[in-house]
Amino acid sequence: MNVLDVLRQVVTVLEGLDVPYVVVGSVASSARGFPRTTNDADIVADLRPDHAGPLAAVLGGSFYVDADAIARAIAQHRSFNAIHLETGFKIDVFVPQPGGFGWQQLSRRLPERLGARSDTLVFVATGEDIVIAKLDWYRSSGEGSARQWQDLVGVIKVQGPALDRDYLREWAATLGLTGLLERALADAGAET
Repeated sequence: MNVLDVLRQVVTVLEGLDVPYVVVGSVASSARGFPRTTNDADIVADLRPDHAGPLAAVLGGSFYVDADAIARAIAQHRSFNAIHLETGFKIDVFVPQPGGFGWQQLSRRLPERLGARSDTLVFVATGEDIVIAKLDWYRSSGEGSARQWQDLVGVIKVQGPALDRDYLREWAATLGLTGLLERALADAGAET
């Protein structure tokens, strides 16, 4: 069992509860850029207060989850994690702020097959949204994460001209990431 198998379990539960979600983070950047191994996955999910109990109950058989932590994350638009008991893989679930960038990611998500052997479609963030989210994470972590930088530059290189530069620049300006975006585009050889 790998992290994608564990991720699919959580996605199946979210879909069963009719919760809109989008896979973000390193799994998403591996799908849209250069693949790399990871022991965790990140999801943005539109959870409501009435989801906390059922989500904890269904995941509880295979994951360590805390219903109170889920309820707090929903109320405060923060995150909680589910740790797969058999493997130790961690799934971080982020509840987006109203009107924030997380809602953008949800509204633009695209279906994708994750893994060569999978017939299961999951919703994955667009290349543009991965770049913006990774830039924001890179900045908030003190600009010291080479892995985050490599991930976002890899997405830019692989997606190439398919990336909507206007959209990237609009959200970079909104989030105060313009300088970092221009540096990432230059590092990827995609300044235009």
